[in-house]
This record gives sequence, C-alpha cells and structure tokens, in this order.
Amino acid sequence: MVGVADIPDKQSIIVVADAAFYSWSDGHIIFREPNLKKNLIWKEIHTESPGEYAHLKVQLESQGYVIKAVILDGKRGVREIFRGIPVQMCQFHQIAIVRRKLTSRPKLEAARELYGVAIQLTKCDEEQFTKLLNDWHAKWVDFLKERTTDPMTKKWFYTHKRLRQAYASLKNNLPYLFTYLKYPELKIHNTTNSLDGYITTLKNFLRIHRGISKEKRNKLVDQILSK
Repeated sequence: MVGVADIPDKQSIIVVADAAFYSWSDGHIIFREPNLKKNLIWKEIHTESPGEYAHLKVQLESQGYVIKAVILDGKRGVREIFRGIPVQMCQFHQIAIVRRKLTSRPKLEAARELYGVAIQLTKCDEEQFTKLLNDWHAKWVDFLKERTTDPMTKKWFYTHKRLRQAYASLKNNLPYLFTYLKYPELKIHNTTNSLDGYITTLKNFLRIHRGISKEKRNKLVDQILSK
C-alpha cells in the first residue's frame, strides 16, 4: 500500500528517504521534503530493500515531482537507485557507523584518533576532512596491515578488523558526505534529522497504541504521515 500526500503544486524537491520499523517485519519507507517539512510518499514494507526505494521514486516522479537531490543514511544499494541525482549521506549516520565499529571510548590509540577524526565531520568542509582522514591513514597504515594467524587452522586475518572497517566506511562514503556544500543553491540538508525526528515521534505514538490491529495501525500511520 502506497500513500501520497496531497500537495497541489508539483515542484522540484529535495528528498530525505528512510525506513521506520515497528516490529521485525512491519514498517514503512517514507520520503520527506525537509525544506517543506512535508512527507511526500510512503509505503508499507516487510523488509527494507533498494527495490522498495525504487518503487517509491518511480511513484513520486509519476506524480509530477522532480527530485533535485536525496539525503540517505547509507544503506547498501539504495544509493544506486538515485544515480544521476546528487546524493548526500547523513553525516550523523556516518559518525554512528564509526561509533558502532569502535565504540565511543576505543581502547586502541589508533581507534581513538580515528573516532576523533569522525566526530569532526560536521565541523569541516571536504578538503579539511579529507586531510584529517589521509593524515590518520598515513600514520597508521602499517598498523592496519597487521595480521594474526590462527594457531589451529594456520589461516591469517587482519588483527584490527573493526578499525579497518571504520576507516573503509569513511573512505568509501567520503564522496557523498559533503554534497550539500557542492550544491548550495539546492539547500540540501547534511543529515536525515528532519525525518529521523518524525519517525521517532511516530514510533512513540504507535508504542502507546501497540494493542491495536495491524489494519487500524496502518490507517493511523497514513493519517499521521499525511498531515
């Protein structure tokens, strides 16, 4: 089931796209216009996949909207759906990815320094942040290459796997972390906060009404999202 907001004047828009789950297999994908502070289109889902995002994109464009840019949280595969459109990865989600890999209080010095680089993300432009990241890598490149051999299987693995993953995430997502600065005229937000806050409110509301049937819940969701 797809819900579409009633906005008479079709226009070029910025889209924040994300999914909200109320249980392991029940949720909605929502496209929101952060500058209008309006939800544009949403769809009930049971699993989050690039195909679900593609479906909503097609539906939205068929309504006459032109997507100028999109803000995403970095889920794998979704970025490709918006090929040819400026994509901004949410900077807060990027920091959260690094935090999950390293914790907020890493024990290793290299990890502490990388986490320190990550939390500078919202305070830097692309050139400044790239230098911080490259300087960190130059300092710790040999440390990242350290290997450990399993005494039983004799197979080796990288000793600092999670540190490598945290760095790779920053390096791979770097081209999408400062899109908002490259297109100032589009007024792209650098985070998905506009939708994240809305999703939190929606989840809290549904938690209070968690005893209702799925059909009634979906009607409530449609009413809330269409406002």
